[in-house]
Amino acid sequence: MSLRRVGPRERGGACEPGPAADPHAARAAAVALLARRDYASGELRERLSQRGFAPGAIAEALAELGQEGALNDERYAQNYVTFQAGRGHGPVRIGADLRARGVAPELIEAALATGPDWRGLAAAARARRFGAAAPANWRERARQARFLQYRGFSADHIRAATGADPDTD
Repeated sequence: MSLRRVGPRERGGACEPGPAADPHAARAAAVALLARRDYASGELRERLSQRGFAPGAIAEALAELGQEGALNDERYAQNYVTFQAGRGHGPVRIGADLRARGVAPELIEAALATGPDWRGLAAAARARRFGAAAPANWRERARQARFLQYRGFSADHIRAATGADPDTD
């Protein structure tokens, strides 16, 4: 029979039992993560739980960081919308990404409402990809619509950008 040494990951957790329940250790880990990039509170909660911290310690650490202003979901949502819109993504895709990151629905709606002109952004994304000329036929229009749909634009934005909108005809 051979004895082999078992590491902390094989035992089932990345932390020892003492630090896992310590809110100061959870706060230190959260600050280390926030130093690299901004996180939504739900996303940060998930990362800390993956590192083996107890839910009570995580909640206390996140509450402290929220009171200090280091963790702000509203600011995170605004910055995320601005960045992703700059990359040519639409409100449907951005909203789905924010929901997956644990941002509250009312914050998502507010951030998307104060975002850029989505119709103009869809038209610019279409023009960047396919040129300034309007699609010549329905097949080309459908191809461009699929591209914009993948980018996360709604049907109204797509119709306006491809020239299929009855309001622009």
